[in-house]
Amino acid sequence: VQLVESGGGLVQPGRSLRLSCAASGFTFSRYGMRWYRQAPGKERELVAFISRDGGTTYYDDSVKGRFTNSRDNNKNTVYLQMNSLKPEDTAVYYCNAYSRPYDYWGQGIQVTVSS
Repeated sequence: VQLVESGGGLVQPGRSLRLSCAASGFTFSRYGMRWYRQAPGKERELVAFISRDGGTTYYDDSVKGRFTNSRDNNKNTVYLQMNSLKPEDTAVYYCNAYSRPYDYWGQGIQVTVSS
């Protein structure tokens, strides 16, 4: 089982990034997918969720209206489009696949928002 995040990096405030998470080793379409993030000195927090068929999404209030979660079950990939980025979005972002009792995590990718 693998979840591999990509698309992170350093970006100026107000700009955009798109994270991707490529899944392998399990039936991707049977898993709800989540994005978490962890900033230095803080606990890991849930940022966004998308259901197995993509029909249901959830966003934390801190990113609502700026981030969009989507998935392509044909490509076994989930995306997080991040617009209007703020310095407080700086964190390591993790992709998570969950279908009880299975819970898989990516290795995380750094996103830094700074001028």
